[in-house]
Amino acid sequence: MGKVLGDILGFAAAVAISPLPIIAVILILATPRGRLNGVLFTVGWLLGLSALGAVMLAISSPAGATTHNHPATWVGALKLALGVLLVAFGARQWHRRPKDPSQAQLPKWMGAIDRLTPVKIFGLGVALAALNAKNAPLTIAAGAAIGSAGLPVGQQIGSLAIFVVIATLGLLTPLGVFLLGGERARNTLGNWKDWAAQHNVAVMAVLFFVLGLKLLGDGVSILTS
Repeated sequence: MGKVLGDILGFAAAVAISPLPIIAVILILATPRGRLNGVLFTVGWLLGLSALGAVMLAISSPAGATTHNHPATWVGALKLALGVLLVAFGARQWHRRPKDPSQAQLPKWMGAIDRLTPVKIFGLGVALAALNAKNAPLTIAAGAAIGSAGLPVGQQIGSLAIFVVIATLGLLTPLGVFLLGGERARNTLGNWKDWAAQHNVAVMAVLFFVLGLKLLGDGVSILTS
């Protein structure tokens, strides 16, 4: 189990520091029902990550490892494909980053967050976790790594739970600051939002490039061994 945790911690950390969900939860906390909406968004995020990870466990576990406890060929091919995708996406993000960080623009849908109902806020959390093109490949890679390791079911579930908790720290931190910090929290969260908005593209470009190279290396290693 220790080796698996070593493989997935990098993916979990990358999901946790993804700037867009952090910006989204900070904007949600600033709405009139910020306390309720912030909790609903975070719960939706947790369920989205858990569901996507569980699907990958269900797919990869039955055919995950060979008799020698070596990951199956399809796992190597999946990691190779995800690695290519992340490297290409990272390069594209880096090329498209604004020359002046202060000119960075947030997605248009963020402007409507204050008008979303609690149910839609919950759905937004699920979607950003499970359907987001930036986070989903990392969760898929983590689920495949866990499922293909030949671990007992209990250890697979425990490994996925650890991944989900670490990947949610980026949301739990501003939520905790808001719930415990009172009025002073608004200035702190505002500064975090501004920094994340300005450096979102560059941060994700570097993360995807580095993790993409790791997945490429893992995929090649599995396919050639």
